[in-house]
Amino acid sequence: MPAHAVAVIAFDRISPFHLSVPCLVFGEDRRDAGVPRYQLRVCAVEPGPLRARAGFRIATDHDLRGLAGADTVIVPSWRDVEEAPPPALLEALRRAHRRGARIVGLCLGTFVVAAAGLLDGRRATTHWQWSAAFAAKFPQVKLDANVLYVDEGDVLTSAGTAAGIDCCLHLLRRDHGAEIANIVARRIVVQPHRAGGQAQFIERPLPASAREDPLQATMAWAQRRLERPLDLDTLAAHAHMSRRTFTRRFRAATGTTPLRWLLERRLALAQRLLETTVHPVERIAEEAGFGSAVSMRQHFDAALGMTPSDYRRAFRGAARTAGKKNGAREPRRSQW
Repeated sequence: MPAHAVAVIAFDRISPFHLSVPCLVFGEDRRDAGVPRYQLRVCAVEPGPLRARAGFRIATDHDLRGLAGADTVIVPSWRDVEEAPPPALLEALRRAHRRGARIVGLCLGTFVVAAAGLLDGRRATTHWQWSAAFAAKFPQVKLDANVLYVDEGDVLTSAGTAAGIDCCLHLLRRDHGAEIANIVARRIVVQPHRAGGQAQFIERPLPASAREDPLQATMAWAQRRLERPLDLDTLAAHAHMSRRTFTRRFRAATGTTPLRWLLERRLALAQRLLETTVHPVERIAEEAGFGSAVSMRQHFDAALGMTPSDYRRAFRGAARTAGKKNGAREPRRSQW
């Protein structure tokens, strides 16, 4: 089977960081770690060499014709929210979408995808700083300016800067499963999984260590005990806070609720166990804290659109190959 082809749009006055994000995730050869290879093409909107905002020039091997046959097309940003994208770029995106390509707008790239008409009536996000400008320009799009990324199936959008990494890792997770995405995250030294619904910015960052804040100590404690029936009262009691104070401080620190955070951690653990073990679904449901296979199936369907068994069939082979190349052992059940 040919490698999944990813076309990344480049343009004059592009931010080098935004261009590098999809190149870092999809352009490196990590087959030594069992990560399937992507075929990456950087496709220039204008004739090159292109000027980067950082003061150097970029030469590419492809123009917009490089989008032909691409399975995923990524617009990593845009140079000016007030500047209309070139008609040739918009038509190339529409043509790619019509033939079934997955279209991705990272940061201000959401403006370009919206200008192509691919977000009409759909949810999307972009950098919070430009959300008001986006809402005014594209009222037909259901903008959610508070989240890291939005997955609408064939069209995805992300918030600014580092959220583009989260969105690209999410794409990798969709294609090859959680364990492969985790391997790449470890290689580039970033957090393996930040859920799309997490807030773009928070009132204060998490402290450097659990010693500095009982909240982080409680999060670490809970993550080692996901198989237990943890609830808000249990978490708040461990942190020596009232329910109200704990919930307020948790949201301020993470951008989400304690129970939503627990669910995301349990889903991530269940995905990894499905990929890397032969345990029956019932046992994995217990180890991940869902209590029953029925409950886990409901959460998988709501979050991933598939059953745990379907997920295992789709992703276990790639994860097993990657695990052997990395010398991974079967994960052990967490203990009290």
